[in-house]
Amino acid sequence: MKWTVLGAVVSAIVLAGLPAGAAEPIRIGVDGPFTGGSAPMGIDMLHGIELAASEINKAGGVLGRRLVLVERDDQANNDRGARIAKELTERHLIDAAVGYVNTGVALAAIPYYEQARIPVVLSVTTGSQLTRLFAPPEYAENYIFRVSCSTALEVQKIVEIVKARGYRKISIFTDTTAYGQVGRHDLIKALAAQGLAPISNEKFNIGDTDMTPQLKRAHAAGADVILTYGIGPELAGIANSRAKIGWMVPMIGSWTLSMSNFIDRAGANGEGTIMPQTFIGQGNTPKRAAFIEAFHAAYKVTRMASPPSAAQGYDSLYLLAAAIQQAGSVNGPKVRAALDDLHHKVEGVVKVYDHPFSPANHEAISAADVVYGVIRNGRVVRLTTDVPAMPETQAAVAK
Repeated sequence: MKWTVLGAVVSAIVLAGLPAGAAEPIRIGVDGPFTGGSAPMGIDMLHGIELAASEINKAGGVLGRRLVLVERDDQANNDRGARIAKELTERHLIDAAVGYVNTGVALAAIPYYEQARIPVVLSVTTGSQLTRLFAPPEYAENYIFRVSCSTALEVQKIVEIVKARGYRKISIFTDTTAYGQVGRHDLIKALAAQGLAPISNEKFNIGDTDMTPQLKRAHAAGADVILTYGIGPELAGIANSRAKIGWMVPMIGSWTLSMSNFIDRAGANGEGTIMPQTFIGQGNTPKRAAFIEAFHAAYKVTRMASPPSAAQGYDSLYLLAAAIQQAGSVNGPKVRAALDDLHHKVEGVVKVYDHPFSPANHEAISAADVVYGVIRNGRVVRLTTDVPAMPETQAAVAK
C-alpha cells in the first residue's frame, strides 16, 4: 500500500529542523480521507498535522528525534481503513497515530490500535462511542483519545440553540453512513431530554443531490427547522432543493456545515446556516492568528476548506508529542499513561489543554470549548447572539 503524499511540502516540513544522522525518527501514522467527498476535512486535518510536525521538528523534535508522518488515504472507506490500521500496527510501521475523519472508518480501524497497544488521538471523527469502546472497567487500558467534539456533546449544543430560538416542529435529515446514523440516534435522545421529538425523520445517501421528496414531506408535516447530519456535498443538496421548492426553512446541523464543499455548492442558499464549531478561521488570539497565517502561507490559500479539521489535527499532534516527551519513550503503554495525566499545559489552537484527559475521560473537548458558527457571505463567522447553555449539557456529556 503506497504512502499518500500531498505535495512537496510534506517531505520538506516533516524532516526539517534536525541534523542528518540524528536519532531514529518517531513515526506517526496519519489516516484520513484525502480524496472523495470527505477530502476537505481530511486534507485540512493533514495540513494542520504537518504544520505541527514542522514546528516541533524545527524546535528540536521530541526526545531529540524528528517526527515523520506515515500517511494513508482511507478514501472514507471502512474496509480500507481497517486494512490500513492492520498494516500500520501489525507491521510495526508507526509508534503512535493521529487522524481519522469518518466515524465508520474509525470504528473499523481503532480495534487494531487497541490490540497493538498503540495510542491514537482522533482528530476529527465525532462518533460518541469511539473513546468508550475500550474504556474501563471492561478494559484495563484504553488507547483511544479524542480532540474533536463528540456527537453527544455536539447534539447538546444543537438542541440548545433550537430551544433558544423556540423551534418546536423539527425535521431531521441524516445520511445513511455510520456518522449520520450515530448523529440521528444522539440527536433524537438529546431532543427527548428536552421534551421534543422530530415530526419528520428523513434519510439520504452519499451522492444524492436532489432532496425534493424528503423536503416536501418535511414541509407537509409543518417543520419549522431542519437539523442535519451529513457531509458537505449532500448537505448542499438539501440547501439547494430547499430553495428550489421555495421553502427556506432554517438549517442547523453538525459542524460539517462549515465545509467548503457545502458553502461553495450551496452558495446563497447556505446563508444563515448555523453549526457548532471548535474553531472558526478568525484570528481572535495571537496563537490562532499565527496558525491561520502559517496555514495560508504554507498551502497558498486564503480560506481553510475545513477550519476545525485543521485546528484539531494541529492540536492532536502537539498533545501526542507532549505525552511522548513526558513518557521519555515511544512505548505505547507509557505514552497512554502520559496522555491520561499530562503534567504540563499544551497551548493549542482550539484551546489551552490543562489535563485534557484522565483514565475515565478521553475527550479533550468540553461544552465550554464549543461555539456557534454561521455562514455569512461565503464564510463561517462566529454567531454573536447569546445562546444560554442548558444546565444538564455538561452532565450529559460526562456520562
